[in-house]
Amino acid sequence: MGFLKPKAPPLPPVQPTPEAPELTDEEKAQIKKDRDAVERRRKGRRSTILTGPLGIQEDQQDATDTLLGKN
Repeated sequence: MGFLKPKAPPLPPVQPTPEAPELTDEEKAQIKKDRDAVERRRKGRRSTILTGPLGIQEDQQDATDTLLGKN
C-alpha cells in the first residue's frame, strides 16, 4: 500500500559557504611544512610494504631460505 506512506518534509534552504580567511606568509609556510612532513611519513611507511597487486615484489636474489626450502 504505497499510497499510505507519509510525504517527506521539504528540505531547508541551502546556506552559502563562508569565505576562507586570508593567511599570512608565515601561516602558509607552516601549513606547507606540515603537509611535507605528512607526505614523508606516508612515503616511509609505504616503502616497507613488500606486496602489491601482483603479489610479492622481491627479486630472485632477495629470496631467502625458509623452513620449507628455497622460495
